[in-house]
Amino acid sequence: MTPNLIRQAAVMLSNLLEFNSPADAKLSEFFRNNRDLGTKERAFVAESVYGVLRRLRFLSAVTANDDNDPDDARKLVLAWMLRIQGMSIQKIESMLTEQQIEWAHTIKAKSTENLPLAVQADVRDWLWEKLVAQYGEKEALTIARSMHDAATLDLRVNTIKGTRDDVMAKFIAENTSGESNVTKTPYSPIGLRMPLRLNISRHVMFTEGQIEVQDEGSQILAHLVAPKRGMMVADFCAGAGGKTLAMGALMRNTGRLYAFDVSEKRLHSLGQRLKRSGLSNLNAQSISSETDPKLKRLNGKFDRVLVDAPCTGLGTLRRNPDLKWRQTPQDLAELTVKQANILARASKLTKAGGRLIYSTCSLLRDENEQIAENFLAAHPDFKLLNAAEILKQQQINLDTGDYLKLLPHLHNTDGFFAAVFEKTDGSTESAKVVAPVVAEAEAVVETVTTEPKAKKSAAKAKVAKPKAVKEATVEETLVGGTVVEDAMEEEAEVKEKVAKPKVVKEKAVKEKVVKEKVAKPKAVKTKAVKE
Repeated sequence: MTPNLIRQAAVMLSNLLEFNSPADAKLSEFFRNNRDLGTKERAFVAESVYGVLRRLRFLSAVTANDDNDPDDARKLVLAWMLRIQGMSIQKIESMLTEQQIEWAHTIKAKSTENLPLAVQADVRDWLWEKLVAQYGEKEALTIARSMHDAATLDLRVNTIKGTRDDVMAKFIAENTSGESNVTKTPYSPIGLRMPLRLNISRHVMFTEGQIEVQDEGSQILAHLVAPKRGMMVADFCAGAGGKTLAMGALMRNTGRLYAFDVSEKRLHSLGQRLKRSGLSNLNAQSISSETDPKLKRLNGKFDRVLVDAPCTGLGTLRRNPDLKWRQTPQDLAELTVKQANILARASKLTKAGGRLIYSTCSLLRDENEQIAENFLAAHPDFKLLNAAEILKQQQINLDTGDYLKLLPHLHNTDGFFAAVFEKTDGSTESAKVVAPVVAEAEAVVETVTTEPKAKKSAAKAKVAKPKAVKEATVEETLVGGTVVEDAMEEEAEVKEKVAKPKVVKEKAVKEKVVKEKVAKPKAVKTKAVKE
């Protein structure tokens, strides 16, 4: 650590606090423009800026001089080092200016008693109110705090090319420290977990397609879809295809697997991953929207339809802490309308006796149970199946009730929700289904079994349009001897807009019994840190 490195971390953080684009994208750009930084230097910059984003409201409180004092990126990095990392002033004093030393003593001495619960949880007030209403104060605080820690690196073993035991043995054999650095995931039968992250994108097992980066929650979702050999399966919001490829492996490369998405850029990433996977039963197709006319002739054709819907991504805050500052109630309202529309359209693709699976990586009932309940009320030709029973049939012992509900503090996964609906045989549309559907589907859908071509016009995300939680290729940056995947399996691609610089300027949360006057959490009005 050097004075210049602390300054560069503050420069990077100052840029991120504008909240006008995803943090991982900005961080990747920063490293591309600063190639002289070594592994340890990159690790410090990435770890410190992500650390501040995870604890922004708390750190904003301990660096404040008054209620309206704008956040200063230099102070925030210093506060993260002293109050979160537990460094002593004596240890870093030689790297600080006189002004920074003065800040350090003030930050170290700042009392944090009686902070509002939303500040302790490090979330916006509107999100805290949602979490409390749904989970109660105690569990809401536990859930929010579980997001303060970075996620582990979860890997999915591609069973087309190997077994979990074989891959695990290779990783253990490579570890020169003599300690096991890899364990089996507790629920997914095809998952491995790395407590210390590696630069996995350059590992031979990754480049040869034996492993993929994928949170255990996503792996469980693929098993919940329960695709079987010879089936026709659709991934309706495929993104870059992490779950698509997982389902293809479960189908043992048989049947027909279709990946639909509105982004050709994301499907381009799927094409790259497909080359490594060894799968040959996958067809990728770009669609204009869920109402694309080319989908009409596929109605009633699919045994399984997965709708991994666009969502707030608030279950992925361990990986994408900037989302809790970038998302707004308006985003949530717009997304719930979109989710309902997509699910309704996808239901028409499902054949009689087939299953429709709805999922999000959100923690909120608005995007989860409410969407499922509204769908059932409007579609009497579908019934809800018990998720725990389906997983049990897949040899996964995980019972969260009728719905699949995963939480970081309980399952050490991202926050996930899924509901499984089955289309009853008595539906009107089901009578129109013709058995030999594969040939007709192939005539309708342009198959892409190698790499879908991305149009230049699709390269840039449209401004102010909520987008799908994507699954992208792994482009990594180092963090504390570990790596941060710039595009982790459930990394949220959210509304691209210039956010108002008011991330944490909110009224203090009122306690239920005693009404205390507390300092207002400040706005993120960042002072520019010059290069």
